[in-house]
Amino acid sequence: MRFSVYQVSRKGGREKNEDRMGYCYTRDSGLFALADGMGGHPEGEVASQLALQTLAAMFQRDSKPTLPDPLRFLHEAIIAGHHQLLRYATQKALIDTPRTTVVACLLQGNSAYWAHCGDSRLYMVRGDKLIARTRDHSYSELQETMSQIVPMGERFNRNVLFTCLGSPGKPVVDTVGPLLMQSGDRLLLCSDGLWGTVEDEVIVDQLSRNAISDAVPELVEQALRNGGPKCDNVSVLAVEWEAAEDSDSSMGISTQSLGEEVFASTIQASVMGTDAPDELDDAEIERSIREINEAIRRSSQQKRN
Repeated sequence: MRFSVYQVSRKGGREKNEDRMGYCYTRDSGLFALADGMGGHPEGEVASQLALQTLAAMFQRDSKPTLPDPLRFLHEAIIAGHHQLLRYATQKALIDTPRTTVVACLLQGNSAYWAHCGDSRLYMVRGDKLIARTRDHSYSELQETMSQIVPMGERFNRNVLFTCLGSPGKPVVDTVGPLLMQSGDRLLLCSDGLWGTVEDEVIVDQLSRNAISDAVPELVEQALRNGGPKCDNVSVLAVEWEAAEDSDSSMGISTQSLGEEVFASTIQASVMGTDAPDELDDAEIERSIREINEAIRRSSQQKRN
């Protein structure tokens, strides 16, 4: 498996950055994920952090070095992140639960699988064509879909979601795949700070014309300019798929030399970001992460016994 990846996260005009993103991989499987902590609820940065940590920890546990059922894994791992948020709120006696959106993509074999909850998006671009895009779990997107069937009244605010992680009800998780990948295909995961101010056509154009190392920073800068002084957090993670047999390529990451038990991850290192160092001192976040890892370790031991 061979791929290139590039990611950027900017705080924009907000007090803090509540977006988190990262990726992890084994020899034959890769997980890429992004979460956007929701404003209006407590500790959005904790919500996005715990969602990604849960995904990564379960990926490490189950990918040996592949996942037997990628779509089932994505669904169960996202729901597990939801339960971690409910548990966290209970332990801290919070009146409200931290909440987050999430989008995650698995690359395994020659196929892509993805899942999302909320309005963080995935775009798949092949050549200069948009092959697929997630549909937001928002009332405005639902209304737009329904308007093609029956006339609709007043338009909803695009920011009003009908599902997310950490909400009282069970989250809605949409899954897609497998989609066969071709060399050069590009996947882009982003928070609404990007697509809320940059049109889909511009996103596709940038991805199709430029290397992802150029396209991602330019898209983020466009979003910040368009969003103005009150711009939302803008986070973008892009992946270019390169065929495993393309041995002449010197770009990106090759997993061919990894052993079956080797697991690599950027999530814990990268999701904190550099523009919010105070979050590194939050002992509760670290304690919750240790609890997740310990629970997964005990579960793995029980399965082996």
